[in-house]
Amino acid sequence: MNLPGMHLDAVLRPERLPALAPDVTVLDVRYATGRTDGRERYLDGHVPGAVFVDLEADLCDPVGDGTRGRHPLPSVDRFESAMGRAGVRNDRGVVVYDDWDGSAATRAWWLLTYHGHRDVKVLDGGWRGHLDAGGATETGDVVPGPGDFTADPGHLPVVDAEGAARVAREGVLIDVREPRRYRGEVEPIDPVAGHIPGAVNIPYQVNLGPPREEHRDFRIFDDLGTHLHLGGVRVEDEVAVYCGSGVTATHIVFALHRLGKTAALYPGSWSEWVSDPDRPVETGGATPPALERWGRTP
Repeated sequence: MNLPGMHLDAVLRPERLPALAPDVTVLDVRYATGRTDGRERYLDGHVPGAVFVDLEADLCDPVGDGTRGRHPLPSVDRFESAMGRAGVRNDRGVVVYDDWDGSAATRAWWLLTYHGHRDVKVLDGGWRGHLDAGGATETGDVVPGPGDFTADPGHLPVVDAEGAARVAREGVLIDVREPRRYRGEVEPIDPVAGHIPGAVNIPYQVNLGPPREEHRDFRIFDDLGTHLHLGGVRVEDEVAVYCGSGVTATHIVFALHRLGKTAALYPGSWSEWVSDPDRPVETGGATPPALERWGRTP
């Protein structure tokens, strides 16, 4: 599934970062499920000049009553203020990275792109890829000058619960969680197990290549297109994507973007879906055998 509008430059190889660094804003989105020490790890070492962005505080709204899921999209004002503090400018490119598996970085990519920034790249391999490439490091905090980024939402599609159910009937609704969670065999985080009726399972790890040193790069185009095709995604389909809370789903939205295919994000995802007991839940189902092995983490 390689389309004419492929975004070949959406992924930045770490070897190219030093040459670009003087002309871009680098954001360190240090986050992983179940950890709260992102800032501490950033202070211990980061890409020179990188500014720390807190996923929970800057890239999400407060959870509130839970009816918007575990990681609600931030309000326009919250996001614009956070990007201003991070020094993001309208006329300056942005490079984002994390030290997880790219999911926090693709959440930042999605939000910046959704709010109208036209030049956002994700660092291939993240922090560990940077280190393995021999990249320079520095410690301590970076406090940039204020940015002037103006958030203009609506540049990428989103769906709500009703829209996700419609896409499941009429197009392809992708559940990116690991196969056991999709089938409802386990549910380590949310109160109800299973998936949205009609959704297909494509674990988000299909967007990652095999391990290299201590990191995983984004998958090359031909392999990525093959894996998404095996999951049932066709060029002509309307596609929407969800996960547990709207973070790892951005990994597959980003994968499809690289291939030239625009997919909608269901931001509330499974945690929002199951907050209403009247919404139907489906269990069982099959993940394509070629994709089953990629989904190993919750």
